[in-house]
Amino acid sequence: MNIPKSEILKRCNAYVPNTLMETLSIDYVDVGDDFLTARMPVTSKVHQPDGVLHGGAMVALAESVGSAACFIFLDAQNFMIRGLEISANHIRSIASGNVFATAKFIHKGRTTQVWDIKITDEDERLISAVKLTTIALPKK
Repeated sequence: MNIPKSEILKRCNAYVPNTLMETLSIDYVDVGDDFLTARMPVTSKVHQPDGVLHGGAMVALAESVGSAACFIFLDAQNFMIRGLEISANHIRSIASGNVFATAKFIHKGRTTQVWDIKITDEDERLISAVKLTTIALPKK
């Protein structure tokens, strides 16, 4: 990466206000040559009625980090990036603390991309395994 890590994270977090990411308190916390990581606090705001993290909130976190990773690792100035499909396997429950979603490429094609997104807790235990497929369409 030619841009410093701190600058990339600053740019990613600049897109958070007035979005679903702000509603869910998602922030981008780490980036490397082949990954982006976001954090989301697990509070009653993202619980399902029985007091554990809602699966829909996890999917929103995963799509948020995958989409942001597209803007870092693909040519977002010349292409629109859109999600095509997302699937999640929720492995364990969590009621408090933070979860972290890390997006990495499985496939980086010119038109379609497939992302592996692992959601873990603060002890790096797997909470959910997510696959996101995106498409890059030329801007007109």
